[in-house]
Amino acid sequence: MNLENLKNRNQGTQEYLLVQEDDYPKTGWDEFKQVLSRSVKGELLGGLKITFKMMKEALFNDNMHTVQYPAEKLPISPRYRAIHKLLALLESGENRCIGCGLCEKICISNCIRMDTRVDENSRKEVLEYSINLGRCIYCGYCAEVCPELAIVHGGRYENASEQRAHFGLKEDFLTPLDKLTSQKEYPGFGAISPNADERMKKTPLAY
Repeated sequence: MNLENLKNRNQGTQEYLLVQEDDYPKTGWDEFKQVLSRSVKGELLGGLKITFKMMKEALFNDNMHTVQYPAEKLPISPRYRAIHKLLALLESGENRCIGCGLCEKICISNCIRMDTRVDENSRKEVLEYSINLGRCIYCGYCAEVCPELAIVHGGRYENASEQRAHFGLKEDFLTPLDKLTSQKEYPGFGAISPNADERMKKTPLAY
């Protein structure tokens, strides 16, 4: 194709194939005949047959496909990124968070706030920790970057509220002491490997 034909390619020089249009009914009588002919073919009865079959399975054979939420809930993936949780140490029950602030720095939606201080033992202590769940996009970066695996994503996804102040206090994320035995590790990126105990080595004592 030369330059002149390239410039004139959309100006009617090509032969286009016209799509054949359906013969739509023009009058009310034509529409009535079309509905009548389609009903006689049995298409309507075929659809009703499927509907009554599914209804019979649900009513008489207890084969209900509808989930009765919230009494019934579908299982979710273990790596589902829902509302955050702050895990605790199983031995002492203390919070794993060391106040490094990496989760606050990496948060791309700028929804994590942390306030720390140095206690009398020269250790950093977390005073306040909040996550604005109204801004959070649940990307999971905070859980991936945490060196202590303190912040993870739990399976609770029902966080509707009428007040913005209800979104994300530290006490809402902490694992209760009476539920430490049921605490599950985060299986996502950066989690502890299954053979972590076998790979542990004793720390050499230089003193």
